Amino acid sequence: MKSFSIKPTIKMMDTVAELCEEYKIGEGDLLFVSQSTFDKYFQGKVTGATVVNYRKFGSGEPTDLMVEGIYESIKDVDYKRVFAVGGGTILDVAKLFALKNISPVVDLYDKKLEIAKTKELILVPTTCGTGSEVTNISILELTTKGTKFGLAVEELYADDAVLVPELLMGLPFKFFATSSIDALIHSIESYTSPKANEFTRMYSKTAMKMILEAYKIIARDGEDARLPLMKELLLASTYAGIAFGNAGCAAVHAMSYPLGAKYHVPHGEANYAFFTGVYKTYQSINPDGSIVELNSYLAEILGCAADEVYEKIEDLLNHIIVKKSLHEYGMTQEDIEDFTETVMTKQGRLMANNYVELSSEVVKQIYAALF
Repeated sequence: MKSFSIKPTIKMMDTVAELCEEYKIGEGDLLFVSQSTFDKYFQGKVTGATVVNYRKFGSGEPTDLMVEGIYESIKDVDYKRVFAVGGGTILDVAKLFALKNISPVVDLYDKKLEIAKTKELILVPTTCGTGSEVTNISILELTTKGTKFGLAVEELYADDAVLVPELLMGLPFKFFATSSIDALIHSIESYTSPKANEFTRMYSKTAMKMILEAYKIIARDGEDARLPLMKELLLASTYAGIAFGNAGCAAVHAMSYPLGAKYHVPHGEANYAFFTGVYKTYQSINPDGSIVELNSYLAEILGCAADEVYEKIEDLLNHIIVKKSLHEYGMTQEDIEDFTETVMTKQGRLMANNYVELSSEVVKQIYAALF
């Protein structure tokens, strides 16, 4: 029987001042936040909390090394609540610090450590992309394994997800672009997942429409046209997070992980590199399933025929991020074989959500076609 749930309590607040007043962040709290965000929004509003400037422990996508560095720095701190204010990197990392056992983090991801939640967890996104605030998933690059892995357990759900549009107003366009495309792909992959149901598809469709309509405005009026839309896009990201948190992501994410891990490609951009290639392959294998409904819905939004959807969506998305061939990121011919093996042997959690089953040969063909 298919199921659906929303675990965190979701709150919307207009300002950081409201957030600080509501939660009285202070003694006994662990606050993950970048120094620039703290200085701009939290200075003078938070006293006594242990502040973790995660950027001191690494940059870019989250890694096991980042987690271990933070753990060493705070392992003797007594705290009862974990607050995380940031993008997907810091939300995914902070989730782990609500657990009883954190290190060695590779053992945690291999489920060799007891997984028990012992702290209250409050997540506050500053991008409109990952939806991590409402999922039970933490994605890390495990450097010893050379790829990204996801830990998906009930204990990683936040107690509260707090949406504060004020925090997104200074988001640079390049980070807006990579995060919002990630949210769009969350909504689309979850729509065609075999785990999808009427509830998840309602959230998927709403997120798709909100994001694509915003992209149409940005394509017409320029980058700054996004600013009045940030509250809507933050909601769309959370809707997409609810959808994929229940129905899952699939091959687009699975195939992007080795590229992102090896060549440090931003997550949303890496996903875009594979998105239409994967969906055209799905279409060729089984044109008669839920992809029919998806294409029809996208065509309605894009104002085109259903058989033109993937070309039209690329035209639109290229106003947000210009799509590149895989070799432009540094990928080599040898990587095709290695990445395929990684996907087929280490990304089974995601590949189980594919619209149709993809063999290793088909995965290899997609990599080669996009190379």
